[in-house]
Amino acid sequence: MDGYTCLKFYIDGQWVPPAGPLEKFPVVNPSDESVLGHIALGSSSDVDRAVLAAQNAFKSFRKTSPEERMQLLDRMIAIYEERIGHIADVIALEMGCPITVSRTVQAPLGSIHMKTTKEALKNLKWSEQLKSGTLVVREPIGVCGLITPWNFPINQVACKVIPAIATGCTVVLKPSEITPLAAVLFAEVLHDAGVPPGVFNLVNGVGPVVGEAISKHPGIDMVSFTGSTRAGVQVAKDAADTVKRVTQELGGKSANIIANDVDVAAAVENGMQRVAWNSGQVCTCPARMLIPANRYDEAVAAAKRTAESIVVGSAIDEKTTMGPLVSETQYDRVQGYIQKGIDEGATLVTGGVGKPEGILGGKGYFPKPTVFANVNNDMTIAREEIFGPVLCIMKYNSIEEAINIANDTEYGLSNSVTASTNERAIAIAKELRSGAVLVNSPDFDFNAPHGGYKRLEIIVSTGHHIK
Repeated sequence: MDGYTCLKFYIDGQWVPPAGPLEKFPVVNPSDESVLGHIALGSSSDVDRAVLAAQNAFKSFRKTSPEERMQLLDRMIAIYEERIGHIADVIALEMGCPITVSRTVQAPLGSIHMKTTKEALKNLKWSEQLKSGTLVVREPIGVCGLITPWNFPINQVACKVIPAIATGCTVVLKPSEITPLAAVLFAEVLHDAGVPPGVFNLVNGVGPVVGEAISKHPGIDMVSFTGSTRAGVQVAKDAADTVKRVTQELGGKSANIIANDVDVAAAVENGMQRVAWNSGQVCTCPARMLIPANRYDEAVAAAKRTAESIVVGSAIDEKTTMGPLVSETQYDRVQGYIQKGIDEGATLVTGGVGKPEGILGGKGYFPKPTVFANVNNDMTIAREEIFGPVLCIMKYNSIEEAINIANDTEYGLSNSVTASTNERAIAIAKELRSGAVLVNSPDFDFNAPHGGYKRLEIIVSTGHHIK
């Protein structure tokens, strides 16, 4: 990568120019709207080249031993951690995540996934003889087409690419064209770690071209997509004709049930901070906060105080606690939802449309941390994923009512419960129809499965990266 520009693709162990005419795409700094650099946009011909390289590499790479692949992971980890500071800087610049968060969370996720995968690989049973005498052998699926989103530029790349390579698969990666630079740095790490040519390939481009080519390609055995529900449906349709395995993580509209027997103000403060984290651009964002009716006013006041204490500013400013949204398109989307909430009769407690005062002379895609009260579950802001720092506070009169409200959604990725004891919280959690329930604000567990129900997760597979 030359500065913040990359006009080549990583195919068969080399950085190569596009197969067709060069078409540049700007990478924009969302903190000030300046152009950081450019990438080249790929075509179906570039995907064909990458898939051919991955197919050829798979013939030998599938035969490597787990020990050899663990040694490869060790080299990746060492090189990645040497460069982690630069990777964090790039994530902050291209995605708008505050530099403090990029250094402590976003960038470290790459090495965390490498280390977690290595430990899992140690314990994976590649062959197992049943009592009947039948021998069950686990084998790599083949060529994996991986399509990743912009909100976690390294996390989503690492959590797809690393398990695929660790299990002997080969990869064609299409990162988001909005935040492609971290993926380019990741490719450089893999190259310098000695990943064999063709095992990992990267083609930048837009979803309707490169993403579609990956989803439809008969040479790809499995496609994994993370992104919007709309795009995910199209990926599944495109993959159907070649009957490839498909795994997807799509949207979310998580509820956060706060019980009557806790410090409501503290729980609300924690919940509002989670809504604003990463500018609300998180699939598990707990945007629907459910509060006991007799504690409602207390909760609304706490949410207002917390939202107004958030420091909105440039991603590279150490004092910033919430950066911009990733793009002008995302900013306009969030503004539209905030206006919709006002139009549909929700009470605007704080925030609202427009940018906060005094932000870089008006430049940057900065939203206001926003709190709505008197929200009902029929409103658009309660039904649809906003993907911005917008909290919707709803009241309930019984835990049963709270559970019904939480489950009354087309999404089912994640929910949260805060109660006086883990036992009570778990009893509530068991009634929630979501893949994960965060009980009393636990630490994230990288060994836990990540999935769900309804419109967020489509799985047509006999396994993840192995068959």
